[in-house]
Amino acid sequence: MCSLPFDSGLSAVGGPLWPRGTALLTNSLLNKGTAFSERERDALGLTGLLPPRVFTMEEQVTRVLANVRRKDNALEKYIFLTTLQNRNETLFYRLMQDHAEEMIPIIYTPTVGQACLEYGAIFRRPRGLFISIDDRGRIAEILRHWPMTDVRMIVVTDGERILGLGDLGALGMGIPVGKLALYTACAGLHPAYGLPITLDVGTDNAALREDPSYLGLPQPRVRGDAYDEFIAEFIEAVQAVFPRALLQWEDFGNTNAFRLLNDNRAKLCSFNDDIQGTAAVAVAGLLGALREIGGCLADHRLLFLGAGEAGTGIADLFVAAATSEGMPAEEARARCWFVDSEGLVVQNRPGRKLAHHKLPYAHVHAPLRTLAEAVEAVKPTMLIGVSGQPATFTPAILRRMAELNKRPVIFALSNPTSQAECTAEAAYRETEGRVLFASGSPFAPVTLNGRTYTPGQGNNVYIFPGVGFGALACGAKEITDAMFLAAARRLAELVTPADLAVGRIYPALTRIREVSLELAIAVVAEARKAGLATIELPADPRAELIARRFEAVYRDYV
Repeated sequence: MCSLPFDSGLSAVGGPLWPRGTALLTNSLLNKGTAFSERERDALGLTGLLPPRVFTMEEQVTRVLANVRRKDNALEKYIFLTTLQNRNETLFYRLMQDHAEEMIPIIYTPTVGQACLEYGAIFRRPRGLFISIDDRGRIAEILRHWPMTDVRMIVVTDGERILGLGDLGALGMGIPVGKLALYTACAGLHPAYGLPITLDVGTDNAALREDPSYLGLPQPRVRGDAYDEFIAEFIEAVQAVFPRALLQWEDFGNTNAFRLLNDNRAKLCSFNDDIQGTAAVAVAGLLGALREIGGCLADHRLLFLGAGEAGTGIADLFVAAATSEGMPAEEARARCWFVDSEGLVVQNRPGRKLAHHKLPYAHVHAPLRTLAEAVEAVKPTMLIGVSGQPATFTPAILRRMAELNKRPVIFALSNPTSQAECTAEAAYRETEGRVLFASGSPFAPVTLNGRTYTPGQGNNVYIFPGVGFGALACGAKEITDAMFLAAARRLAELVTPADLAVGRIYPALTRIREVSLELAIAVVAEARKAGLATIELPADPRAELIARRFEAVYRDYV
């Protein structure tokens, strides 16, 4: 069972007897830096350990914002921000909340991809737990090494499929760290409740194994029974040590992601963000696009480039949404087509046997090798890229989509920006500005023929913080696909006419706290409807959820 107490989380990190002196200054959850008042400095042994001037939080934010902007590149900004997070989390999250559009792309995608690639070189201080395959038999003991005893949210990866960058092994730790930062900044989960974990089972990236700065086990990935036994022990340990925790599976490879989710979602409150979160944000974008072009889901044909966990997850949720509108499931699946590394996914395709998750979308058709051929055959209204293959939506394909559709819908969702199937500028240029475009990582506004378009960012940050917070708040016994569909529908409803007027089919990131709250409310309602809520909340839980949020403000210690 997942649950969230009514306090703000500070009971987990402090109390009537606060740490004193340097112990207080080195506690990132309690440190206020130069904002400690003269009274607090005298009472807590801080006088002389800080410069004499007392600053307000607003003055501190101004200073750190200037320091971030002074850095030469995004990676240096990332390093500065993570250092700030390790020193003063309240100030870090105030900066994140006040400047969400500027800071989220630094602390998460696209910059986090580069940070993971260089994690060994920029490693400063451990944040989270590294549990290796060599730790079998003592995983529960290692979990108890974490200083917080009341963990409520775990984000875990084994580093096999980090964004669109592939197998980064232990360097993938940047992903769970970044996701948990977004839980706090976007939804208000107290940072004391979060635990990032990397499960190190080796890496099949030979270059990493030979890199002297690589932080993980320099050995090939462990697979098969040994891997499954390791994961089983990890799950049992989580249930024993942190029984109220929700677990988010993150960036596992296709061979493991689906079965880990399906095998464990009912016995451990958990979800896979790459499958379910990506699906929800993409379906929300489709629903948002319908507000601009009219019609319903039944009017559309979807063609996916990439048939992994993200693509088939989107298709599965599209089918759920379409069937809820009255379309037979078989007909809804028939509207979803996939192109993978071997061409169009069809029945009786020569070559390797189709993976299990692709079978529902293997239709009767002659084999085709290229995406361009598939576009001609399927004539899609929506083209969705989840391949991790950059520039695969060529100018010719973009132009053909514009010939086939008055308002083509094109999503280039692969992260980071370097892996996007096309740029926003190319999508708008080749479709003469008629495209409804979204990307996984942010692109700058595009000016074409005197009009400026602001591309939407179809990033999971719009989904998982609100879903996780809502599930915790109502003590959901399980996180269902219906909850993600409810979140997707609510997200689409939050798109304003002003958003649509500039070509954006998602709300602005400046509204992310509001968005996450609304999605949490929708998840609570769906959990109640399904009989999965175990914590009683008011009929309208809005005020209760607001009261539970972490607010990045300093408290008085004396």
